[in-house]
Amino acid sequence: MSSHTTSRGWSSPILALLQGCGLGACDIAKLCISTPRLLDTNPKRVQAIVACAQNIGVLRGSRMFRHAMRAVASCGEEEIATRVEYLRNTFMWMDGEVGMAISKFPPLLNKSKESLQHRSEFLISEAGLEPVHIVQWSVILGHSLEGRLRPRYYAVKFLKENGLLKRDSSYYTVFKESDMTFKKKFIHPHKEVAPHLEKDYDAACKGEVLTNFRFT
Repeated sequence: MSSHTTSRGWSSPILALLQGCGLGACDIAKLCISTPRLLDTNPKRVQAIVACAQNIGVLRGSRMFRHAMRAVASCGEEEIATRVEYLRNTFMWMDGEVGMAISKFPPLLNKSKESLQHRSEFLISEAGLEPVHIVQWSVILGHSLEGRLRPRYYAVKFLKENGLLKRDSSYYTVFKESDMTFKKKFIHPHKEVAPHLEKDYDAACKGEVLTNFRFT
């Protein structure tokens, strides 16, 4: 085995470079599994990927740096610029805002235009979220629109309209919770008053077109 290659097949210069970015063994393993061709990449190319990840606003050593490297690994600078411009226009963000949104959730760069457009239409036009708030919560753009965002929005809307929520919760809280936690907070406390709520919510999560939840 070459002295320039580790026992796992990683080039020592590449491994050293990734470690120098603050990535631990677990992060490096996950990065190489999700982006296997990184193992055979010229170290100079890896340096360019690292620089590109930093250029989109993600700091070395941060928990998002691995995700940023993966997001930019298959994109050239021109393609990244095109994607950034599309995000800015689609979500009506200012230049500084689009950079912040990407730094908080780098996989945004890999989302299809269609999926981003649908999320923008729902969150801004239907749910009424301000673009600046979506910047702060950009991670929610990674959640399924039909399997998570819409069903939870309609469930909470039902609760609000019928005076069943004791305190107003931000949609970021609503969208980010695990399914078990969401049900514990927003569905199960209302079983007696709205016995069909959980069934309606589950149906909506499975893709059934359901915008009105039932009391009886």
